[in-house]
Order: sequence, then structure tokens, then C-alpha cells
Amino acid sequence: MGILGVVMQKYMAIERFKAGCWDAAHERFQRQGRLLPNGLYYLNSWPNKDLLICYQLMETQSPVLFDLWFERWNDFVEFDVVPIDA
Repeated sequence: MGILGVVMQKYMAIERFKAGCWDAAHERFQRQGRLLPNGLYYLNSWPNKDLLICYQLMETQSPVLFDLWFERWNDFVEFDVVPIDA
């Protein structure tokens, strides 16, 4: 069960920061947060040691919400998303 007792699918979102964009992306995050659409939930994240990639564990009932989230960050980040089988 996920948030509010609803069955949710977990996903690993893989963020690859475009060259020279880590600082700008971090600054936006500090000012505006993750900018997640309603219904897409952040669970945890892990950056790699070079700060070029960040792995984010996410949860949603509607994977199309990833497209909305990606649009809000695509000036700094390229994304992949992989469903996690439970």
C-alpha cells in the first residue's frame, strides 16, 4: 500500500544532469522544491559521487505524471524512468 492506503506502483527515476547544470538545478530545487505534479510522490533519492546522476524512488498510480514533471526540469536534466516490480 502507498500513501493514503491506495495501491501504488514504485518507479526509479534516473536524472542525468546536463553539462554544467547541477548548480542551477540545485538552486531551482532550493527555491521551488521538486515541482511534482499532484499524484506523483517522492520517496527517497541518492546522487552519485560525481553529482552527475541522481536516482529518485517515486510512487504513483498514473505514470503519465512523469511527463509533466520532466517538462518542468528538462532544461537542466535528462530523465529515464523504470518501473520497480514488487
